Amino acid sequence: MRTATQKYPDPPVRINDVIQPGFISALERVGIGVSRYGLVTILLLIGGLKFTHAEAQGIEPLVSHSPFMSWMYSVLSVQAVSNLIGLIEIGVAFLMAFRPISPRTSFIGSLGAVITFLITLSFLVTTPGAFEAGYWYPRLGGTGQFLIKDLALLGASVWTAAEALTHLETKKL
Repeated sequence: MRTATQKYPDPPVRINDVIQPGFISALERVGIGVSRYGLVTILLLIGGLKFTHAEAQGIEPLVSHSPFMSWMYSVLSVQAVSNLIGLIEIGVAFLMAFRPISPRTSFIGSLGAVITFLITLSFLVTTPGAFEAGYWYPRLGGTGQFLIKDLALLGASVWTAAEALTHLETKKL
């Protein structure tokens, strides 16, 4: 038998007791929007930078070591390659931004972003200096530190592609 000074254990707190109905779905909508339009902003900004001389020079070592892209320098100048990459990044951004109007267009843009970030992540393997040798773990060099963020951007691109595709599939039902 318990006395007045003995305490009863607190009942477990369930998440549904604390969070109002609809909060989780609102939080998810905000997360999707921030992810999509954050990607759009990043792609617009880095795409726009590709039209500058400094950025064209900066990406030249990455592109020239890439088995997917190095051939471009045999056809185009360093600046023209950079401009083309910038146009693609800006185009992908615009396609992704069309989500409220056309989920299909946004899905295509998200796939373009997935391809973009897969290619830039491949630079981790193909660019000398991306990893520093002599460590027991894969220590990133300066180039690797610059590129590793694209792993999170790739994940966000996959997520926005799935969200747009899900919307298209649910409309068909």
